[in-house]
Amino acid sequence: MSAPAQFPSTATPAAKIVIAGAGPAAQALVAQLAAAQFSGTVTVLSSRDDASDDLMELAALPFVSVRFGQPASHIDAAAKVVTTADGMEFGYDQLVIATGSAPVESPVDGSGRCLSYSTIDDAATIGDAVKEVTRRLGRRPLGILVGTGPAAGQAEAVLRARGVRPVRTTARPAAVVPTLAGSVLPAAGVVFEDGSRMNGDLVVLAEDRTPRDGLAAAAGVQTAATGGIVVGRDFRSSVPGIWALGDAAAFDGVRLGLLVASGSAAGVCAAELMAELSVGQLATAA
Repeated sequence: MSAPAQFPSTATPAAKIVIAGAGPAAQALVAQLAAAQFSGTVTVLSSRDDASDDLMELAALPFVSVRFGQPASHIDAAAKVVTTADGMEFGYDQLVIATGSAPVESPVDGSGRCLSYSTIDDAATIGDAVKEVTRRLGRRPLGILVGTGPAAGQAEAVLRARGVRPVRTTARPAAVVPTLAGSVLPAAGVVFEDGSRMNGDLVVLAEDRTPRDGLAAAAGVQTAATGGIVVGRDFRSSVPGIWALGDAAAFDGVRLGLLVASGSAAGVCAAELMAELSVGQLATAA
């Protein structure tokens, strides 16, 4: 009996998306890809050994592989390969850089007691905290707002919209003043280098941050003069196959986290990625 005829395979390899970063923007993108029933694989490269419950839930998805403690350290855009700090290599069809941002200065002593505003996503957290503080106090809270620039301006608007009387200082405090033991309010004010103080019911830090764009810049991706990977409305970078999302990106010179919520941005980016991969698969099949 003759051997069965052999036909060329028409199967298209599963598309591979690599996400450099594992913060809120990366998590939102994975969730959107899951909702869109993405049929390829997603590898998330995280710089942290630990993970939030939200990230662990996403890591349980069958098409997702999270590499904890394996931050991306080098991108070969021509070969479409990402190398981690430990030398592991991951090929990709599409790469999304979501490495976030970092504070310009070291944290204020006691900053863990404060509310923080660095992106639009923080508005919801602040709103929930203000609601609880207002309920406990039985009056309109007085808020101390520390910071300059767009983030501080947005934070002030958020506080006013939620009934807080904000007192804003552009002078950086030396430390945060804790409340008395057993208080439901974690911070009572701030103290400056000269010993002067500002007291209130809550403290919000909205200090300057800088996008973590070094990984992209080293790969030849265009970055903004003020920092951040330059993206268009579709979140594509200047290099084909590389996208940027969250605070690592910049649109029109402004940090992306100050312009659009991570969920909304991830929804658009996921749709664009799916469309791009569909076009690529059709071209391969042809």
